[in-house]
Amino acid sequence: MSGAPTAAAVLEHIVRSIVDVPDQVRVEAVEDDDQVVLEVRVADGDLGRVIGRRGRTAASIRTVVRAAATRDGADVDVDFLDG
Repeated sequence: MSGAPTAAAVLEHIVRSIVDVPDQVRVEAVEDDDQVVLEVRVADGDLGRVIGRRGRTAASIRTVVRAAATRDGADVDVDFLDG
């Protein structure tokens, strides 16, 4: 989580509080040019919980994480992956 440690910590905390199996939440930072992509992996069956109806939960999580990324001075995007 080198590129955006604050954003990654906030993301992990939020996702762990939503899912059924918090121990299987993994956040990995992938640096891509001038942007940091935070990839979130959750247990099978938890992805729908994280995305929410019509993607509203995922959109809200992205908004909060991008706000936290300003503290890191980084441009952040969040990808939600299954398993």
